Amino acid sequence: MSWHLVRAGVEHVVLERGTACHDWADRRWDAFTLVTPNWQCQLPGYAYDGGDPDGFMARDEVVAWLRRYPATFGAPLLEGVGVTALREAPGGGFSLTTTAGALTADQVVVATGGYHRPVLPAVSQRLPDDVVQLHSAAYRSPQALPPGAVLVVGSGQSGAQIAEDLHLAGREVHLALGSAPRVARRYRGRDCVAWLHDMGVYDVGIEAHAGGLSKRESTNHYVTGRDGGRDIDLRAFARDGMRLHGRLESVHGTHLRFARTTAASLDAADAVAESIKDDIDGWIARQGIDAPTEARYTPVWRPPAPEDEDVDLDLRAAGVTAVVWAVGFRADFRWVQVGVFDGTGAPTHRRGVTAVPGLHFLGLPWLHTWGSGRFAGVARDAEHLAEQVVLRAARSRAA
Repeated sequence: MSWHLVRAGVEHVVLERGTACHDWADRRWDAFTLVTPNWQCQLPGYAYDGGDPDGFMARDEVVAWLRRYPATFGAPLLEGVGVTALREAPGGGFSLTTTAGALTADQVVVATGGYHRPVLPAVSQRLPDDVVQLHSAAYRSPQALPPGAVLVVGSGQSGAQIAEDLHLAGREVHLALGSAPRVARRYRGRDCVAWLHDMGVYDVGIEAHAGGLSKRESTNHYVTGRDGGRDIDLRAFARDGMRLHGRLESVHGTHLRFARTTAASLDAADAVAESIKDDIDGWIARQGIDAPTEARYTPVWRPPAPEDEDVDLDLRAAGVTAVVWAVGFRADFRWVQVGVFDGTGAPTHRRGVTAVPGLHFLGLPWLHTWGSGRFAGVARDAEHLAEQVVLRAARSRAA
């Protein structure tokens, strides 16, 4: 957003409570990599220019790439300044209470993302005190956890990748599955992201999807960019010793009980992956593309039938000493004291533009498209919002 406003000559300031890009450094584990190819790392006037466009930058590479960006266009960035309250000003515009004093602004773009408070479910309070518990945002490495088995709760992107990280380090891992879908890393000679990009999947506005705004509740597909990128096949992990469980239902001290949903979760994730391949096959056929054929996925492991599934786990007997909660985040916009939120606390907007003139949101999941959660999609959203900001600023000057 700042890049566009600098270019348009609109006076503005970028306030950052911490340091630029700190979330990438502070809330990613040591072995973290992007799950989208480097060629998708495109910001206004600034694109990935390394030697591995089809690869996946590791955490420290992403941090270094992002931290170079503000200086390339002279962003008016103030680090270490947090906004504690945002209100509409009586005469128009907005008043802001910050850790550096009061400010006023004709317009405000809230670009704090949507992942603010790590969620720890209520049942976490029932675990014994000697079991180490942490959210996925605080997980760093297998070596940082105490010796013993580890339970990971949640099989979305973070949960699946953290379970993989622990598994590859030789730790005994228990994984409680949720409803997250998966996607193949590659299919018919290309990364699936490349196929979906060409198909325009990341550019479809949320209003055009079945279910409309409910898509914002969708869970991202699990896959990894580690070691050059590959599938995350939880069935293969189970074959090789990882213990898979259904949805966590209850905790009573060291005794945990799971739903009989292991098979259903795996089957549903596989079905999504195969449906994406169906879409790619259709695109290849319609476009007449000469692409190699590829055999479809064959499950390498199947859990017991639900009626035979072991749904109980005693942490002591299993040697579990740590639990990683990979169950997501909760947005926290309490500091935005403007009436633009629905009953769940989510901002109501149309492609980032709210009903309150001059108040905008940027960087939210599914702000406009599935691509809104990716660098290139954020860039497109920023361009659209910047046009609204610049137009409103011009009108204010003319008045």
